[in-house]
Amino acid sequence: MRAIKDNSLTIILLLLFAGSILGQWLTGWHVALEDAVRHGAPAMSLSAYTVSPEFLSSVFENWESEFLQMSAYVVLTAILIQRGSSESKDPDKPPRDADLTAQAQKPDAPEILRKGRLARALYSRSLGTVLFILFLLSFVLHWTQSAHAAAEEAKEHGEAPLSTMAYLGDPQLWFESFQNWQSEFLSTAVLVVLSIFLRQRESPESKPVAAPHSHTGD
Repeated sequence: MRAIKDNSLTIILLLLFAGSILGQWLTGWHVALEDAVRHGAPAMSLSAYTVSPEFLSSVFENWESEFLQMSAYVVLTAILIQRGSSESKDPDKPPRDADLTAQAQKPDAPEILRKGRLARALYSRSLGTVLFILFLLSFVLHWTQSAHAAAEEAKEHGEAPLSTMAYLGDPQLWFESFQNWQSEFLSTAVLVVLSIFLRQRESPESKPVAAPHSHTGD
């Protein structure tokens, strides 16, 4: 039970993810069945829909925007500030991660910090780097699966399909990406600003309830 309590946030988020993607999978399949009926096409099995470009492109289209938002947020909050926001570092405090060489000698510091200057440089930027790599991977999968879906649709209409590389310049791909990117950046900006004035009791994403609006940081 201690392990469940200590990891409850991750467990609940993964359960919510599993329920959500299951809902997307099943409802998307029913949409595909309805579309097949309208066009007089054979019905697609659930297993076939699972690996179809339509389903995979929709999944990675959303993952792409989430990882872009998270990677941008991690990096930008390391550089920029918003005074009064719990989502910003406090500009009046000294740098938290100054002199990593000395901090690496703390007994509870991650072992990698004692592996040399290059290891420290890479590890100290690893979160933003990995999130950006996940964004790139998701974008590539969104792009290639959307290209396959567009090629199949073009063939159904007797049109010449675009190659995968040519589809990289197609407005449809970028429309799908930008419609998600804009909402991610807007919601993040709204959170940053609202956390100046509003509170959520006991949440690390909020300032203490009694903290003044000018207080910056958690």
